[in-house]
Amino acid sequence: GRLLVSKDGRSVDPEEALQNKVVGLYFSAGWCSPCRDFTPVLCDFCTELLEETQPPAPFEVVFISSDHSAEEMAGYMHAMHGDWLALPFHDPYQHDLKKKYNITAIPKLVIVKQTGEVITDKGRKQIRDKGLSCFRNWLEGADIFQNFSS
Repeated sequence: GRLLVSKDGRSVDPEEALQNKVVGLYFSAGWCSPCRDFTPVLCDFCTELLEETQPPAPFEVVFISSDHSAEEMAGYMHAMHGDWLALPFHDPYQHDLKKKYNITAIPKLVIVKQTGEVITDKGRKQIRDKGLSCFRNWLEGADIFQNFSS
């Protein structure tokens, strides 16, 4: 019964938005310089997966903010993020997610199945080391059956 928000502020039903997709939970904040270093890398990765492959890859990023205010979060999303979804700033579920996925430092990109089961908690390192090729491994781990080739 939770909603996600898009970069332009629309509410989005997570069931629909995340169905049959590999999901990257991106724990990050605008004040964090390693986050600001990695965010453009993640943007490029998403652009290649979603805009330069046919059909677009079944991948969705959900931003979980560690910003200090809703305004900071919105500013960071508008300045740096791709067209990603986010957990609303005031949603207490972000604390549950940080606990569930053992987030002790940011940025952290946890790749999960639709069920929330972890495929890898090293998404950031894998993108940096392997680029697009890591997506195929995530897809295999996600048990999503579809015709996807990169």
